[in-house]
Amino acid sequence: MTTSATPTPAENSEPESGRRLRRRLALLAVSLVLLGCVPFVWVLASTGDQRHSVSSVPDRPVAIVLGAGVRPDGLPSYLLAQRLDLAAELYEAGSVRAVLVTGDNGVEHYNETDTMRDYLVAAGVPEDRVVGDHAGFSTWDSCARAREVFGVEEATVVTQEFHLPRAVRLCRAAGIDTVGVGGASMDQRAVATVYGWAREVAAAVAALGTVVLRPDPRFLGDYETGVDDALAVESTP
Repeated sequence: MTTSATPTPAENSEPESGRRLRRRLALLAVSLVLLGCVPFVWVLASTGDQRHSVSSVPDRPVAIVLGAGVRPDGLPSYLLAQRLDLAAELYEAGSVRAVLVTGDNGVEHYNETDTMRDYLVAAGVPEDRVVGDHAGFSTWDSCARAREVFGVEEATVVTQEFHLPRAVRLCRAAGIDTVGVGGASMDQRAVATVYGWAREVAAAVAALGTVVLRPDPRFLGDYETGVDDALAVESTP
């Protein structure tokens, strides 16, 4: 006669404890993801009224265009060219009177800022209305230097839609009355756009710390009159 073995409590205890551990780990993972999203939701919610299209953005004296990479042939990357095109539209529409292009020129053979200036001039923005900040090594550096080094008090920050909430939030934290215009890159760069939104979730955590601590930029330097001079051109008879 064959008898079936009945598992003893001792035999069942290990699998059940393993299942409980997996459930707890899953709950912890979900909780961490949700907690990590809180700063991102805060950045979105706190800048909703400051994000606009080119046609609806309030006038500001200065557009701040954030750098986004230069191709090996020396031309702006697709995302950067899109930002510059938006800035040229803002200038053409009379929504801004000067453009501050801010990017990375930390090494001798890489110069975002001059590339951005040349592109805008070719697009019809007068050269004396374009000012370069060669030490915009990060979004915060660009915002803080715009305020402290170039004296910008009111501005329209220009970037992609996925980056715009954080850019507006950081520039406002730097003391600039900021609105923003963002380009929609999904039509041409779907992968970059999805990656950009995903990256912003993590970047918002760092942005929260920056807003609280307000550190000095990597390089501050002396006051520069470039923006003042560009704005003064407008009033010259």
